[in-house]
Amino acid sequence: MSSPINFQIVESESSFLDPRSDYTQTTIRFQVRTDPLTKRTGHFSHFVGLTPQKLDLEAYTKPELKGFCPFCPENRGKATPQFLKEIVPEGRTSRNEAMLVPNLFPYEVHSSIVIMTSDHVVPLNGFDETRLFDTLLLGTEFLKRTRKVSPSLPYHLVTWNYMPPSGGGLVHPHQQYFATEHPGNLVMDELRASQEFYEKHGRTFWLELINEEMKRGERYIGETTQAHWFTSFVCFSRLGDILCVFPDVFSIDDFNESHIPSIISGLLKVFRYYQSTGIYSFNASLIFGPVGQQSFPCHFRIVPRSFLNMRDYASDMAFFQIILAEPVCMKLPEQICREVREYF
Repeated sequence: MSSPINFQIVESESSFLDPRSDYTQTTIRFQVRTDPLTKRTGHFSHFVGLTPQKLDLEAYTKPELKGFCPFCPENRGKATPQFLKEIVPEGRTSRNEAMLVPNLFPYEVHSSIVIMTSDHVVPLNGFDETRLFDTLLLGTEFLKRTRKVSPSLPYHLVTWNYMPPSGGGLVHPHQQYFATEHPGNLVMDELRASQEFYEKHGRTFWLELINEEMKRGERYIGETTQAHWFTSFVCFSRLGDILCVFPDVFSIDDFNESHIPSIISGLLKVFRYYQSTGIYSFNASLIFGPVGQQSFPCHFRIVPRSFLNMRDYASDMAFFQIILAEPVCMKLPEQICREVREYF
């Protein structure tokens, strides 16, 4: 049986007289790809690449740059808020270095932060199994608590902005956890398209995608116990995205402590790849759909971030992404897959 998933690529080119070669005609190729689920497009161009710009992370430990940090251990007790008793009776919860607190500037009805570490600055090789496990366990337990308090809120999200290019407000490592009716436009587009695919074909798009990517071998990276990892056919980042799908987990109710090592195992491998290529910043998310549906499984996405240059601190996001909502990537996912696979 042929797969209903279509990986559509439109190849094109642009020609000009190049001053770098005495104004001889030069032709540059690029691609426009269509996401097989949402049908949104993404550009792949500028293949000379983007070299992640180095940032002096240790400088953020200096008092004049660090400033006041509410997440450092000596400040947590007096600078972070406490939960209402019906949500977290003890006000805050902790596990080793990690601490769960409400977001002082909430985005949603239930909006929390897990402070991940005692250290203010943690490079990628500073995240070990314990730190990641404690963080994810505290955060997902919070999401399960919100299910009991507010069962009408159908969506549950985990998000992580790491280091300045990602747009995070504090360098001190932390993740955000939400229970919401409004998970974002992309999540809603994916949810609707996943349901339509399920109704039309009688099986989930995401399991079909996993099987198709495994068969093709171009973007499939590997498996970690209960999860599958592959590069995204259409990438949100200039440096390419990596996806992880739990095909048997559809809502926060299906997620338990045994799933956490699958994320951690793959994530640590991705971190080693990032370190080898100079990537030191990213956005990441773990998305859970509504209870009761069987078409939209839990999935994790990690998106590298970098400044374009350190002279101007030029952002890697521009009009394409911000105004046109069109992602641009400078590296093909098939190449990224070959590089990451060596770490799995």
